[in-house]
Amino acid sequence: MEAKEEDVRLGANKFPERQPIGTAAQGTDDKDYKDSPPAPIFEPGELKSWSFYRAGIAEFVATFLFLYISILTVMGVSKSSSKCATVGIQGIAWSFGGMIFALVYCTAGISGGHINPAVTFGLFLARKLSLTRALFYIIMQCLGAICGAGVVKGFQQGLYMTNGGGANMVAAGYTKGDGLGAEIVGTFILVYTVFSATDAKRSARDSHVPILAPLPIGFAVFLVHLATIPITGTGINPARSLGAAVIFNRAEAWDDHWIFWVGPFIGAALAAIYHQVIIRAIPFKSKS
Repeated sequence: MEAKEEDVRLGANKFPERQPIGTAAQGTDDKDYKDSPPAPIFEPGELKSWSFYRAGIAEFVATFLFLYISILTVMGVSKSSSKCATVGIQGIAWSFGGMIFALVYCTAGISGGHINPAVTFGLFLARKLSLTRALFYIIMQCLGAICGAGVVKGFQQGLYMTNGGGANMVAAGYTKGDGLGAEIVGTFILVYTVFSATDAKRSARDSHVPILAPLPIGFAVFLVHLATIPITGTGINPARSLGAAVIFNRAEAWDDHWIFWVGPFIGAALAAIYHQVIIRAIPFKSKS
């Protein structure tokens, strides 16, 4: 009986009941973790800070390296007459996931290691960064992606142009709705993993999971690629899709390009809402 009472006092039932919805996880002072205060919507003072520009440069370089390695891997698989002679789809998925793991690990302490406009958008909705910083990150991510794909094309232009340039397209046999759905769900998985892996509450007694945050993020990217490469080539990152489309620059790369912005942004928004409102129960109603 004593053990049962202890279980009630800990875990998800640690907080008193009969509180307004949305206040349970945040409405007490005895938390053993601390959330960062919400970022302001506009913070013009950031524009005078070197750390702001350093973070943007880190996002540019990380996205550049991400496209460089991942698109080169795609080209290596595409040029082979036999998929068995290359790393195949599994290798492509590992390339994307492994680079995200490495790059998030390297840049998390500088910029947060977003490397993806959808991740930046989701974190902005959760008030983890200002609109000023979010827009700057997205611009730098897109520029980095374009440069990364451009370097790959410079190495092997003929191969690049004859094998699709790594551009995202909805595969034959699938509808635009299929592609949009795959991008929404895939990005939801990624952004939800980002929120969970970086949640301050992981250090609390009732939910502590000692794990390196970039690992589940990279693994989520790997798994989503395994599932959706046959459908859309897997975008779940508007900068990655834009970089390849700009450098490849053929009609087929632009026909369905909107899917690789709309889908990831919807998926990121749903993940932010789910994590903040359902999982974390962030307050939206004051206690009386």
